Amino acid sequence: MSSDIAIRVSGLSKCYHIYEKPHQRLLQMMCRGRRSFFQEFWALKDVEFTLKKGETIGIIGRNGSGKSTLLQMICGTLNPTRGELEVNGRVAALLELGAGFNPEFTGRENVYMAASLYGLSKEQIDSRFEDIAAFADIGSFLEQPVKTYSSGMYVRLAFAVVAHVDADILVIDEALSVGDAFFTQKCMRFIRKFREEKSLIFVSHDTASIINLCDRVVWLDRGVQRRTGDSKTVCEYYLNDLFSNLSDQVSSSDDAPGPRVEKIARVGEPELNWVDQRAAFVNASNLRNDIEVFRFEPNEEGAFGGSDARIVDVSLTDSQGGSLSWLVGGEKVALKIEVDTAVDLDRPIVGFFVKDRLGQTLFGDNTFFSYQNRPCAARAGARLTAQFEFFMPWLAKGDYIIQVAVANGTQHEHRQLHWFHEGLVIRSHHDPVSTGIIGIPLTNISLSVA
Repeated sequence: MSSDIAIRVSGLSKCYHIYEKPHQRLLQMMCRGRRSFFQEFWALKDVEFTLKKGETIGIIGRNGSGKSTLLQMICGTLNPTRGELEVNGRVAALLELGAGFNPEFTGRENVYMAASLYGLSKEQIDSRFEDIAAFADIGSFLEQPVKTYSSGMYVRLAFAVVAHVDADILVIDEALSVGDAFFTQKCMRFIRKFREEKSLIFVSHDTASIINLCDRVVWLDRGVQRRTGDSKTVCEYYLNDLFSNLSDQVSSSDDAPGPRVEKIARVGEPELNWVDQRAAFVNASNLRNDIEVFRFEPNEEGAFGGSDARIVDVSLTDSQGGSLSWLVGGEKVALKIEVDTAVDLDRPIVGFFVKDRLGQTLFGDNTFFSYQNRPCAARAGARLTAQFEFFMPWLAKGDYIIQVAVANGTQHEHRQLHWFHEGLVIRSHHDPVSTGIIGIPLTNISLSVA
């Protein structure tokens, strides 16, 4: 196999024998192949692809398409029925929740057991144990049996192990859908750094994250490889197929799908430039996009810098300046970032990004262009307050983080002073009426017939 190839899969197939009754297994053994008492079920059939070193490949498909079967064969926990599989390098995998852990062992014992299965010696594990424990960050639970762990703690410990075994190939299944926003962001930072030099196989039902992370995609459907190619193109084919099948399953009706809504008059205060015409109806129904805001926690583990300037508070406020612990998608809010300075700053810049749980940037901005011709200089010991006013988009259900930072200089030439990866966490509790990761409130929607 070429030195730049991490994995080569050729004609890989897996067949299971399905018996209607238990005693047929015994009859099959006695007949020694002269007669078949089973039906063949091909979980995977004739799959072919190559994964190059430094490449990320995504695996998509509906439940039962053969994704887990393929991953288990790549990881060596399942033997193929036929075909060839060549792996060049150490594979570390985060598959189904808690896979590879003994529930009766403590977290510490499972770290040593799991790392040894990846080929690490006891001396190597000893030297890395403190880093693994710090990454997992589960405190005293490390000395407790893992059967007492929550699902999030399972993932923390499992990912901490695979992140410290010097793997050449990392396999990630849907396990990262479990866990809090802070740890998920930490994992995504590791994954993005890992994929710069090494190989990654990423499995998810979330096509947005697949497109964002992966160079190429393999689409599996009922064990058959439907299409392989660039992420965007394959995901579009997959979604078209998925939505067309869903449409076929929906029974016809005289009424159009969704809530029956008459045109609603514009509501809100006169000074607002726009208000979504559906806001009154949506906010009075169970479709309201409720968003919870968690308090700012200055966790230095997810930060860097801070000696010359320090971010001391981050909050979302209403139009009167009051801090919000709960808001509704489409509502006008202000993001307030407060910074204490320890040195003189001639051109301070304060900015933010809003990111989803996989680290994808949804939107963001900074103060540079507003003050590029009249810099707001700050003396040492001053308090900088940046405020960004906007209408909160409708957010798909899930956790989001607001990343905040302060720098000094210009948009292209500056020095970072303090950066919080997870400055603020917000959680959308209900999917909005619009589609996509975020929904933009619309001033008008019309339909006419000529």
